Amino acid sequence: DTETTSLNYKDAELVGFSICSDENHAYYVPLAHKSDQRQIDFKTALNLLKGIIENEQITKIGHHIKYDMHVLERYGLRFRGTLFDTMIESFLLDPSLNRHDLNTVSLKYLGINPVTYEEVAGKGAKQICFDEVEVEKATQYAAEDAHVTYLLHRILSKKISQDKNLEKIYYKIDEPLIKILQRIESTGVLLDEKKLKQQSQELKKKIKKIEDEVFAEVGEEFNLSSPKQLQRILFEVLELPILGKTPGGQPSTSESVLQDLAVSYELPKKILEHRTVSKLISTYTDKLPLEINSVTNRIHTSYHQANVVTGRLSSSNPNLQNIPIRTNEGRKIREAFIAEENSMIIAADYSQIELRILAHLSQDKNLVRAFNDGLDIHTMTACQIFSLKPKDVGPDERRSAKAINFGIIYGMSPFGLSKQLGIFQNEAKDYIEYYFKQFPDVKNFLEDTKAFARKNKYIE
Repeated sequence: DTETTSLNYKDAELVGFSICSDENHAYYVPLAHKSDQRQIDFKTALNLLKGIIENEQITKIGHHIKYDMHVLERYGLRFRGTLFDTMIESFLLDPSLNRHDLNTVSLKYLGINPVTYEEVAGKGAKQICFDEVEVEKATQYAAEDAHVTYLLHRILSKKISQDKNLEKIYYKIDEPLIKILQRIESTGVLLDEKKLKQQSQELKKKIKKIEDEVFAEVGEEFNLSSPKQLQRILFEVLELPILGKTPGGQPSTSESVLQDLAVSYELPKKILEHRTVSKLISTYTDKLPLEINSVTNRIHTSYHQANVVTGRLSSSNPNLQNIPIRTNEGRKIREAFIAEENSMIIAADYSQIELRILAHLSQDKNLVRAFNDGLDIHTMTACQIFSLKPKDVGPDERRSAKAINFGIIYGMSPFGLSKQLGIFQNEAKDYIEYYFKQFPDVKNFLEDTKAFARKNKYIE
């Protein structure tokens, strides 16, 4: 376990590290505390540590070990051999657990509540950097972290080994993925700052145009981003129907309310557009350049393996998994992610992979036949739902069919589908029922899976 000056691996400076190799002993190696107390020589310690980290025969165990890999890589140490991450082991055993941090997991499995960072470094504005923590305090905290991680691994790995499917997932997917994600994060991605700056200027012009149109329609100027001012304009000045209320009893101006109003009124549609463009500016065109690392001149995100209950990755600082694509403005933002000179970015994606897996698991004859015949499933669904010939299916019909196909896989209700497609709930209900008539074994598979989960408390 490494102790550093920052939670952000891109800026973290190594202060010390802790090691535990059996259940009775754990050690902390102080390297760079701002203290008169004698510490281990930095270069000597790292040379000795290198012999452990880069030895493929020695198994390395950590909690969120990817962070430690990043930190030590900056000092020329590269992890080799098998890795065990107790955070990921905990996630595999109980993905529904709200948190998989060391304190939460150790309390659950060991009944131990380790010393917290706040207890040794303080809280809020009074919190000090770890290199300012006294060596004695740091030792108690850091050595305990390594010890608890070691004890946790003994319990969690034993539980995982009792389920061959979980064991296979860890060794075949999760363990290799730790190393792959660390490389991806470390490499980062280049950004065309000039292009983003140009896009930001264009988007700000669009914001001004929307505001001018809204002010002209209303007859006065106001802050479109203020819920209170928007309430007054929509429900007092324009007297639009109140479709929802806030917890405080005020008329709601939430996105879902505005979407419902936008079906019949023009102004809510402009407000939604204003919000969309404003988010593009604040989240992407203005913010992304600030995330560029001054040393590498690249953006470095963090990918999380133990965050999403379904097993999907999530991304933060910045989130690079939600770069917009559905609008022209969003697609332009994607153009700002570029390859280095004499290189290119290659995008590879499975074709309709979730639906292919569904066809395999459900063995629905119509769905299997469609894939075997090389048909476009979304176009085929559009033909069946809207009674069209393939040549008459346009982008809007195919998009609706895609929403139906994927929505049904993940249990979307008629209400949810009606919201997504902007149709009445009874229409959405008819679409779903018709879909299941076309693919009856898909419905059987989904119902059987839910029944199995209710009975056994898990699925596989």
